[in-house]
Amino acid sequence: MADPDVLDLRTVGLRTTTGSAPRHMSGTADLRTIPQPWLRHLVRHWATTNSPRTDVFSNTMRAVTLASRALAQRPGQGLDPAALAFADASAVVDAVRTAVRQDGTLYRSSQRRTLVGCFFQLIDYGRRSGHLDTLAGAFTRDPVEHRIRLEEVDEDGIGKAVPESVIRQLDTHLHTLGLGDVQGRRDIPAADLQLLYQTVYILLRDTGRRPLEIASLPRDCLETDHGQTSLIWDNRKRRRHRRRLPIAASTAQDIRRWQARRDHLQLPASGDAYLFPALSDQSAERHLGANYISETLRTWVDSLPELHAEGTDVTGHRLPFNRSLIYPYAFRHSYAQRHADAGTPVDVLRELMDHHSIAMTQRYYQVSLKRKRTAVAALTAHVVDRHGHPTPSSPSGYDLRSVAVPYGGCTEPSNVKAGGDSCPIRFQCAGCGYYRPDPSYLPAIEQHINELRADRETAHAMDAADFVINALTAQITAFEQIVERMRRRLSALPTAEQEELEQASALLRKARAGTTRPHLPFTVLNPHQAKPR
Repeated sequence: MADPDVLDLRTVGLRTTTGSAPRHMSGTADLRTIPQPWLRHLVRHWATTNSPRTDVFSNTMRAVTLASRALAQRPGQGLDPAALAFADASAVVDAVRTAVRQDGTLYRSSQRRTLVGCFFQLIDYGRRSGHLDTLAGAFTRDPVEHRIRLEEVDEDGIGKAVPESVIRQLDTHLHTLGLGDVQGRRDIPAADLQLLYQTVYILLRDTGRRPLEIASLPRDCLETDHGQTSLIWDNRKRRRHRRRLPIAASTAQDIRRWQARRDHLQLPASGDAYLFPALSDQSAERHLGANYISETLRTWVDSLPELHAEGTDVTGHRLPFNRSLIYPYAFRHSYAQRHADAGTPVDVLRELMDHHSIAMTQRYYQVSLKRKRTAVAALTAHVVDRHGHPTPSSPSGYDLRSVAVPYGGCTEPSNVKAGGDSCPIRFQCAGCGYYRPDPSYLPAIEQHINELRADRETAHAMDAADFVINALTAQITAFEQIVERMRRRLSALPTAEQEELEQASALLRKARAGTTRPHLPFTVLNPHQAKPR
């Protein structure tokens, strides 16, 4: 007799995400891994009577697995539904909040929200259907306490680009991608399956589109106008369709090679409209699954003999590259970083990435060391002292013999040695002979002047002592002189050089914005009350 806690998916009749007809999918779902009998019974009844969509079933099973593990750690192990409390529901939500994928990375916030929703929708179903009559009323989801906030870009973060040196190493092994254990139909010729995944990799590498956007490309995805070929794609995340992205001739040639091969393949008719159609008539989607791309790429990367990171260890040996950092979405960061390093203006890069804001685009790349050095070299000739007098130095001297403080550089030896954390006069830079601002700090200095003026007005309203107001006035005057002299020198330069310096300044401001160094306290209103650091 078959075990009722082992679901035969062929009899469940899961529905696809694109239609309502049941699909007889092979495989089983083992509910015996869920230690709570009431939860096993609920899942079994829900699945067999509702024929859920494949994606809903998958997410619900993942959510139930996380929830059952969390409840098993609670008093009573979650075995008695009548004994469950609000704290148990919170434990379930916390388990989802901290859930990680197989590679150890956190689920995206949107995915975590989906999992929490699937679990409590299952609980609501159990209450409505009468299968959870004994479940405690306190075991419920609070809309505020249990909310998982959506992050605008958690999937991405800073510094996730696959380095170009690593991509070059991957390219040398491209001929092995698609060999061995590959996701897809076994009746497709191996060479065709291999070319499919190689073309997917090339598109990930060269276009910076998201994995699902590559997987769902239309079959006729190329458009040529005045000799320039563009990729036609859909921004699935923001629901912007028929977008156009200029691509290199070599990338277009690789796409056409696959298109020619694809025309001769016997594949499910449901995927005729897609460049990469579903490889099985049991697929939940009509196009290639993004999970197929991830799993095939992971298998390939793990099979490579060696991958080296940039740089060497203390013995001069090349460092190994962490292969877990290579996954489909990382190539989107690589695309952005590649353009940033080539000097593509950020407003142009925003269009290429199809982002709504420049701020979003800037989160996709870091300022490279090479570009920073170029910017530093351009600005060193315009470094001034606290009087606004020029004090140029070599680029290495400017960068290495100074330390960053909020409104410029500091060359005081003891403070430089302490990394900017040991100023002898407690960071009153405007009155210090070691203060070295450059034009990249002008916006910050001007903002600080406004803040000092506001502080002075507050001091007047508080009937503060004259030395407090005089100290603020002296700092305002000193900073105003620095700004006025720097502005005057910059205005005397040729327009082209002014534009070059402004670009260099913007780049260094971005580099400083990305640092984790905390800003140092700048103004001490009453030196007699200041405590030694």
